[in-house]
Amino acid sequence: MDSSVIHNLIAQGLPDAQVEVRGDDGVHFEALVVSAAFEGKLPLARHRMVYATLGELMGGAIHALSVRALTPVEAAARFQD
Repeated sequence: MDSSVIHNLIAQGLPDAQVEVRGDDGVHFEALVVSAAFEGKLPLARHRMVYATLGELMGGAIHALSVRALTPVEAAARFQD
């Protein structure tokens, strides 16, 4: 599995999102997803939204995906420094 495939799937499933995906070994990945669609949602719901974009790849070709799912306001505050 390539991180660009994961990036593209998340971006297609959450069209307004800014997406960054990293992973060097082909099975373990980290994703930063910033989307207004996360507004008002708890972290678990946000993660489920991201996982839903990947479908059957989760737990299969993608062994592990660490997700940071932020709203644009949260991202701006976090990365302001």
